[in-house]
Amino acid sequence: MAQVLEFKLPDLGEGLTEAEIVRWLVQVGDVVAIDQPVVEVETAKAMVEVPCPYGGVVTARFGEEGTELPVGAPLLTVAVGAPVADGSAGHAGAAGAEKDEGSGNVLVGYGTGAPPARRRRVRPGEPARSVVPVPVPAAIPSRPDGAAVPSRPGEAAAPARPDGPVPVISPLVRRLARENGLDLRELKGSGPEGLILRADVEHALRSAAPSARVPQAQEAPAVRPVAVPAAQPAATAAPGTRVPLRGVRGAVADKLSRSRREIPDATCWVDADATELMNARTAMNAAGGPKISLLALLARICTAALARFPELNSTVDMEAREVVRLDRVHLGFAAQTERGLVVPVVRDAHTRNAESLGAEFAQLTEAARTGTLTPGQLTGGTFTLNNYGVFGVDGSTPIINHPEAAMLGVGRIVPKPWVHRGELAVRQVVQLSLTFDHRVCDGGTAGGFLRYVADCVEQPAVLLRTL
Repeated sequence: MAQVLEFKLPDLGEGLTEAEIVRWLVQVGDVVAIDQPVVEVETAKAMVEVPCPYGGVVTARFGEEGTELPVGAPLLTVAVGAPVADGSAGHAGAAGAEKDEGSGNVLVGYGTGAPPARRRRVRPGEPARSVVPVPVPAAIPSRPDGAAVPSRPGEAAAPARPDGPVPVISPLVRRLARENGLDLRELKGSGPEGLILRADVEHALRSAAPSARVPQAQEAPAVRPVAVPAAQPAATAAPGTRVPLRGVRGAVADKLSRSRREIPDATCWVDADATELMNARTAMNAAGGPKISLLALLARICTAALARFPELNSTVDMEAREVVRLDRVHLGFAAQTERGLVVPVVRDAHTRNAESLGAEFAQLTEAARTGTLTPGQLTGGTFTLNNYGVFGVDGSTPIINHPEAAMLGVGRIVPKPWVHRGELAVRQVVQLSLTFDHRVCDGGTAGGFLRYVADCVEQPAVLLRTL
């Protein structure tokens, strides 16, 4: 007899808690082998193909393409040892036989106990969980309180008892109702099995008169002495297009907000004559061999500057009240892609020359463009180089990539009037800006770092001291 096993979205590592289904790689009824990729998901870090640790027949899929699921939510169910018609039966039997050997996959959570239950974030107007129904008992969902729900997604749920559990999962929905004095027991959910969604609460708030709603925090007084207009909830704001902050965009928003909230940053900048650096790059590329990019030269200058000013290659441990100076330079560089801004990381950049840095930049940039960067290639940076000059702008005040301590910004290189050797001349000028965590150093150190970078840009021969 077939045994039905439920495969849940595994922990993809690096602190990721959710992922969006981009593309299913299997259908219900397909035969899968152990560690065969079954779904492609997009996390806040990268696109990942998720392999299934079980071999057998797919009996159900949970979630349509575009659905966002938390770690620990069911992805699909597999009948292990189920008889399969046609020529695929041999593969199914082989897959079932391999089950005892276990999965060789290395994603976090494989072969371990079930991860702790997590609440799913439900977006307005979206089903809480889309299930391809099959006659398998294990695929029947249940509510958080353990109460049974109808086996058919279209079947209406029994109305909640006045003193019974409210059919709502999202804590955001509960909070929105609580803050606006709305009794959830009075609502009829539009989600599967009567689940109350945020859209239901927002609709109820728009339909009710503002004076009829009293926040629970103010329900204690018997009479409100003064009618004070309550602040309008977000749902009643002017109509417009809402863009969900999820995936890469959501991760960027979280990280930048945290950086601004936790890091007391400061910015200093300087203009530099990059004519000699551009001439040096032209001479290098004319000598043959792999082409050296401008970004690679700037990265090599950064690693040399960090060797002189290691305070900027550090992080702050506020719990221990310590500045941790890091021994290795893992250099991140900002890359704009169709999915948004990502920061791939070049490991051990301090051990690489310009040619090696250029090759690594090219490989990581191509992976960023195709969306195949792994979480490990997007984390662990200790210093970031941001070449926003590619957007045609001269300057910026970069936001530090938390938990790093500094970021160097590079503007466009353009011909400008410049005093060169005592005479006015047209030179290739670039603006360099350094945003730094003022906890790790003072302005003298930051200015010294930036001045050294500018000196190397203006006179590349300065780098010969460190080669």
